[in-house]
Amino acid sequence: MEGLILVLNCGSSSIKFALFDAAAEPLPRAPLWNGKVQGIGGPSPDFGETGVAPHAVALDAGHPHAAALALILARVEARLAGRPLAGVAHRVVHGGGRYHAPTRVDAALIADLRALIPLAPLHQPFPLKAMSLLIERDPQVPQVACFDTGFHHDLPEVEKMLPLPRELGRDRGLRRYGFHGLSYDYMSHALPERHGALARGRTIVAHLGSGASLCAMRELKSVATTMGFSALDGLMMGTRTGSIDPGAILYLMEIERLSLEEVGRLLYHRSGLLGVSGISAEPRVVVRHEDDPGERGERARQALALYVRRIVREIGALVAVLGGLDLLVFTAGVGEHNAFIRERVCRDLAFLGITLDDDANAANAAVISSRDSRVIVGVEPTNEEWIAASHAQRLLRNA
Repeated sequence: MEGLILVLNCGSSSIKFALFDAAAEPLPRAPLWNGKVQGIGGPSPDFGETGVAPHAVALDAGHPHAAALALILARVEARLAGRPLAGVAHRVVHGGGRYHAPTRVDAALIADLRALIPLAPLHQPFPLKAMSLLIERDPQVPQVACFDTGFHHDLPEVEKMLPLPRELGRDRGLRRYGFHGLSYDYMSHALPERHGALARGRTIVAHLGSGASLCAMRELKSVATTMGFSALDGLMMGTRTGSIDPGAILYLMEIERLSLEEVGRLLYHRSGLLGVSGISAEPRVVVRHEDDPGERGERARQALALYVRRIVREIGALVAVLGGLDLLVFTAGVGEHNAFIRERVCRDLAFLGITLDDDANAANAAVISSRDSRVIVGVEPTNEEWIAASHAQRLLRNA
């Protein structure tokens, strides 16, 4: 295969991109070039790329995502230097019950995935918009959709089920899907390289970012995960509630008279760490206010305590499913860079025999547990872009 593979990770306010050499075998994990446009739809978007600090850009206010994509594609063309674009790989959050393997993009696929927007309204619309724009621009360039739900496709049946009547549940596609699959897929490659046979044992990976979930793995396969039917389930997140008593939602709608749209905004955009703290969706920002006097400091302490508690509770539940724990790994933005979150989680998991090396934790080292810890604790940067590019390379090569 000649040319380069472009990976796009399109969100509501940002587009991350990475360019890989499709001719290389095996595909190098480091991209030739990457970056992102962020602040899309806001007052001050910026563009950053390999070797260049982010700088302000002007985007068409009426079509900011299309303008951001056009900006990236113009830079891609300059980077191609005469080589062809072999394909474009997209991270797609939800594949529903039908799509789990990487799939060539066409109009029918886009239509099917558009029907799943209500299941992931923060994420699903934006890669679909990029796919459509790329088809209009150059229909000859193949595109591949890579699904975050795919890694969990073979979950045990009992983990997929929701306790609803059959005719309203599984028969209509209401089941637990799981998400962050590209990240966990990468861990299934990276962890045995780092930890050897230990990684094939009882492993929990904590993908902690603006969205957050846990995945229990055995033999490098998903056996349980905290996100379910939608990306709202499980852990408390930056702006999302995570698991919440359905009765609380009914109360808000019936007694507080919140509309369906208002409840949706509340659950996805106004809750989680931001909602409880009233300060920020970022743990590293909230922690700076723990010692503030009065209510602000109290809310900061409560928000972080709840954030950590929900992680600890869910890890405990997954340890029970696994029947023990051999390896705990933190990844994604918060997991990779927030030593104080890792320390507080592991402190509350001391009953498992976990002890940390404080210096290694402060340095975000690959192994942060102490020598006498009964569970190995690690930090592993994720690489969803490489997974997507690898899927696209294989699919297009075998086409």
